Amino acid sequence: MTVESYDQLAIFSAVAQERSFTRAAARLGMSQPALSRAMRQLEERLGVRLLARTTRSVSATEAGEHLLRVIAPRFEEINSELALLSKFRDKPAGKLRITAGEHSAITILHPVLAKLLPDNPDLNIEIIVDYGLTDIVAEGFDAGVRLGQQVAKDMIAMRIGPDMRMAVVGSPAYFTRYPRPVIPSDLMVHNCITLRMPTYGGLLLWEFEKDGQELNVRVEGQLVFNNIAMRLEAALQGLGLAYMPEDLVLEHVAQGRLVHVLKDWCEPFSGYHLYYPSRRQSSPAFTMLREALRYLG
Repeated sequence: MTVESYDQLAIFSAVAQERSFTRAAARLGMSQPALSRAMRQLEERLGVRLLARTTRSVSATEAGEHLLRVIAPRFEEINSELALLSKFRDKPAGKLRITAGEHSAITILHPVLAKLLPDNPDLNIEIIVDYGLTDIVAEGFDAGVRLGQQVAKDMIAMRIGPDMRMAVVGSPAYFTRYPRPVIPSDLMVHNCITLRMPTYGGLLLWEFEKDGQELNVRVEGQLVFNNIAMRLEAALQGLGLAYMPEDLVLEHVAQGRLVHVLKDWCEPFSGYHLYYPSRRQSSPAFTMLREALRYLG
């Protein structure tokens, strides 16, 4: 059905219900001549008289009554559904899809969602954990979370976390068998617990920096994982050295379960950012989530 046909049927429905061209024109916000012209066009197109007109009244013909019974409930349903759409404009509702790395999902997204969701039952969040650099537009995500240095230049980025540091840790039991590394190259003789990167299929390089000198070390070891929990557990069990976000190991170091080495080679770097492709993300749901995640320092 064309837009013109839809408009003409809406006009007929209003005239038949109001039994007046004047009242129908006022209800629809259009002039009487335009309304009358649309009715003539509809009747000519259908080949039947829909309205019986006199100088004092307007009423539906038998054909008009039949058409009104068919279309009036449909128009009421459409108008009702259109009215329901206002909830997406007026309050946080609907579904948001976010891609994030495992660490940011656990340490930043989860705590914020734990506060937001109980008070917003119509809000649904889908988080896909992925270490790769996802194309959020192509993959249908509303936003992504990555380190500041990883966000593409054509994206709008907002900081949602503090600067970060990485930490190389091993258990006391591990260091009874191996000497503590002093410089990053010492790691070449250690049993390192590595991370498989999905983007290129290779293993994560361990990155270090000191006094402006940057070093990337391609470590090796008996264990390769693709998640945080298993790498941390393996380090706690003395199975090798792990390269982890520092905030995840501080408690274990404080309790003596892990030993932090190469501290002077692990300098801070830009933390997590929420990024999205356009400033036209205007839904209340997205706005609320974005503001809840904003890092105020």
